[in-house]
Amino acid sequence: MSVKLTRSDREIFHNVLKELTSAPSVQEMKKYIQHSDISTFRHCLRVAKKSLLLARSMNLNVHREELVRGAMLHDYFLYDWHTKGDNLHGYHHPHIAAKNACRDFDLTPLEINIIESHMWPLTLFHFPKSREAAIVCLADKLCSTDEIVKRFIP
Repeated sequence: MSVKLTRSDREIFHNVLKELTSAPSVQEMKKYIQHSDISTFRHCLRVAKKSLLLARSMNLNVHREELVRGAMLHDYFLYDWHTKGDNLHGYHHPHIAAKNACRDFDLTPLEINIIESHMWPLTLFHFPKSREAAIVCLADKLCSTDEIVKRFIP
């Protein structure tokens, strides 16, 4: 039996996306490849949806709007990490994404922690402090693995 988003989940997802995607800087994420041929924008969209599905499947009481906002902005670093020459991108980009997101949006402490901790355990001192952050951390790993594996196994 597969888990589906509720009507309320879909409304929250739609409303958060409407708010965030109206920003040109969020649209800019479409220019950068994240994994294989998946843009950073599409990757974040997938992580946001997967995060809601994980929360729903585990029947967790979470702040869904902040979950989706944090997930959608978790890779808001706004550059092509493949050409930047940063071999430590995995360690650095959560801080850069959080800095950019704080500059462009009013974020809650929960949303900031979601962004800063999504690469844990690589970000040893920035660990998930909430269910929402742990869910996005897991969803990111699941989506990333799927995107990378599909490159090699069609």
